[in-house]
Amino acid sequence: MALGKLLQGFGSGAQDAPGAAMSGKQAANINSADRMRILDEFEQSGIGWVWATDADANLIYLSQGAIEALDIDPSNLFGQPIASLFESDPHNPDVRADRPLKFQLRAHSKINDIVVRFVPGAKLSGAHRRWWQMTGYPLLDSEGNFLGYRGSAKDITVAYERKLEDSRIAEYDSLTGLANRFRMERKLDSTLAAYKAAKRACALLMLDLDRFKHVNDTLGHQAGDDLLRQVAQRLREVIGDRGEIGRLGGDEFQIILPDLDDRGKLGELADKIIQVVSQPYPIEDKRAVIGTSVGVAIAPYDGLEREELVRASDLALYAAKNGGRGAFRFYSADLCDEAKEREELEKDLRKALEDDALELHYQPVVRTKDNMVVGCEALMRWNDEQRGFVSPGTFISVAEESDLILRLGEWALKRACLDAKEWPKSVRVAVNVSAVQFADNGFLDAVTQALDESGLEPDRLELELTESVFMGDSESTDSTFKLLKGLGVRIALDDFGTGYSSLSYLRSAPFDKIKVDKSFVDSCTQKDQNSAKIITAIIGLSEALGMETTVEGVEAFDQFDLVVSKGAKLIQGWIYARAMPQATLLERMASGDMKIKPDGPDRHRPERRSVFRRVGVIHDDHRYEGVMRDLSKTGARIEGLLGVPKGTGLVLDLGGGQLAVSVVTRSSDASIAVEFEAPLVSDGAGGLCTRHRVSPYALAAAGMPLTTLPPGNYPLSQTVGEPTTKPQFMQVAVAR
Repeated sequence: MALGKLLQGFGSGAQDAPGAAMSGKQAANINSADRMRILDEFEQSGIGWVWATDADANLIYLSQGAIEALDIDPSNLFGQPIASLFESDPHNPDVRADRPLKFQLRAHSKINDIVVRFVPGAKLSGAHRRWWQMTGYPLLDSEGNFLGYRGSAKDITVAYERKLEDSRIAEYDSLTGLANRFRMERKLDSTLAAYKAAKRACALLMLDLDRFKHVNDTLGHQAGDDLLRQVAQRLREVIGDRGEIGRLGGDEFQIILPDLDDRGKLGELADKIIQVVSQPYPIEDKRAVIGTSVGVAIAPYDGLEREELVRASDLALYAAKNGGRGAFRFYSADLCDEAKEREELEKDLRKALEDDALELHYQPVVRTKDNMVVGCEALMRWNDEQRGFVSPGTFISVAEESDLILRLGEWALKRACLDAKEWPKSVRVAVNVSAVQFADNGFLDAVTQALDESGLEPDRLELELTESVFMGDSESTDSTFKLLKGLGVRIALDDFGTGYSSLSYLRSAPFDKIKVDKSFVDSCTQKDQNSAKIITAIIGLSEALGMETTVEGVEAFDQFDLVVSKGAKLIQGWIYARAMPQATLLERMASGDMKIKPDGPDRHRPERRSVFRRVGVIHDDHRYEGVMRDLSKTGARIEGLLGVPKGTGLVLDLGGGQLAVSVVTRSSDASIAVEFEAPLVSDGAGGLCTRHRVSPYALAAAGMPLTTLPPGNYPLSQTVGEPTTKPQFMQVAVAR
């Protein structure tokens, strides 16, 4: 008799079911006792085991050989839900992620050779890990009622663990131990397939390492491999068991984070990744300093399929790198193909350099005790005919990926020295030097040539460096420092304290000045921040080492008073002056008045940003169009609506599924101020966004009238149609 028929009959009460491979006469001679004997012989042969459940999927029978193999008391097995004893392997590529054992048992589906793992549980402590291959058939009575399962099983532990090891080798990166590209693609495919039906979210982070190529070139490939292993370990420490981390190849990494669409939490996580990865790395007896940028995309908002989500995260990564690196960026629909844009930008930048279309502007550094200008920092400016003003953070990062950074750096040195020669001798000029430029063999010659051609005294040139210059060969770095000091130029450490600055830098390098980064100044007057203490510590450290300190980014008097009280003697910021072209600076100097009095707002308000942005304003079942003039994390100022009383509840449609529930706190003519129910979060690009997004289709399905929704294609059957109330406010036109 076929095993399937035997198992169907087992325990079913069918005494004389005919066998598939016997004649009717032979089958008539097989009674219940004979069937049980054959079943016993089958079990004892070791070919396989038999199992059965009742209608509630509780285990009611298991072959004695199986019980012995599990080394467990049968009383801890029988009567237990079979789903609590065995679980399907989520890593088995042969099993659909959305069809685990529990699902099939609940659906009373046929179970075909599914691989399961025995789960001991707290009460079943005597067992060790075993892998079984199980087959099961739902047993139904004549009326179609489910009676339970009848099935077979066999132990495949040795073969399956060998398969797992082979799979691990095939699916994991041999250098870092992280998942490889193949595994990440399969993981993302299965996750998105399961989550699409369940309407769950999944975030994808794409990152690569900034300046990794330089480490490889200067310290060697073995050092590069060591660095990648350390990066992988740091990513594991940050992510933990929250998601899957993969190395796609080279210095590219990817992170899958299931059930996470909170952009506030994702931004915090991306920030932490950037900070941790940017710590210095010990490589043999040297130190390497790299950075990273992160692009974030979220399903289902930014894509439902793997290709869509990967492309979205790639575009977000390019945007983050374009914004100056060491940053994260969320994908948004208005991002263009950044790769193509960078190619165009590099071509135009090359032409601008050839056509002498770049400028240097100078921001004064002022002595606080008498408001005298003692120096100016040279800041590169590019005003393109087509693009308009291009941020240095954008074009400098493009230049660093090509030979242009060396040409830009050399041009800036020459131009700054020539301009400074026209200033009073009491005023120095500071020029930023990139790590790539500092490590170039021709850097010292470029400095010497700039000084010789301009005739500028060497001690009036100040070279501003960041800690990234220490990522290369330490002997070569030390030699360059000595030669620079031999020339007589001054050296400043810029952005001190923003990364993981080491005091060993200050001990080993002959710095004349430390610059306190603007990020500390921005938050120095806020409660529950340590920025003021950090500023105090940096100023004290500088004085103890006989160095000067410049505090950057001071914009308001509350900041000014605080940093001066902490000992700041030199300040560079808008409270004194913004960067200005050489002609404007010379006009001020020609008057003979080298003093600049501080002038600015009483209090710094970093949150509020002036904008001009058209937004939707939803009230009841009406949608109005307004213009946002100011935006902060907690509220906004909107123009374009008349007659909106204070206390009115509104929903602002910021686009892309971003809905901000708010209440009117102030109303005057066609201008209203609103406070958000939930604060906005950083979008990684200097802007703000909502933590969560809502699909317009979900709103339509919930019954929100079509007229209140943003423009788009919506299923009309899911909408209410015409508004049920009259509009309460008057919409007026707003000019820029």
